[in-house]
Amino acid sequence: MPRININISSQELVIIDDNNSVIQRYPVSTSKHGAGELNGSYCTPRGRHIVRAKIGAGQPTNTVFVGRRPTGEMYSPELLDKYPDRDWILTRILWLSGCEIGFNRLGQVDTMRRYIYIHGSPDSVEMGQPASIGCIRMKNKDIIELFDQVTPGTPVNITI
Repeated sequence: MPRININISSQELVIIDDNNSVIQRYPVSTSKHGAGELNGSYCTPRGRHIVRAKIGAGQPTNTVFVGRRPTGEMYSPELLDKYPDRDWILTRILWLSGCEIGFNRLGQVDTMRRYIYIHGSPDSVEMGQPASIGCIRMKNKDIIELFDQVTPGTPVNITI
């Protein structure tokens, strides 16, 4: 089973195979508030996680999700003009769950209850620099590639 490493400092997601070989590297955008696990912090949580759920299989690129459900909208510059403050979650969602009780799981530090995802973003969003409110943003073509390579239970390690 491949595993995912996300480095907050380098703003990079790396897929690694069972032989510790790099399969793919992708630029990402993590939280503009830095790293942290506390509920309400809008930070990207660190530590060991798993992909708890895959959402959006078969949806077209730029499908808009709210509350993990497709809204029926397709992202466009016109939609951005209509909703300039919306946090755009597009195309696919990998919902993360923490594995370290008291650090990123349960209580006030629960990654899954914080709704932390790896998800698609508008193609105009620049990768390689922190800009999200906790999630790990990817280009749409990249999240589709990643989505197709992982299964629920895939390990995800997030480091600084």
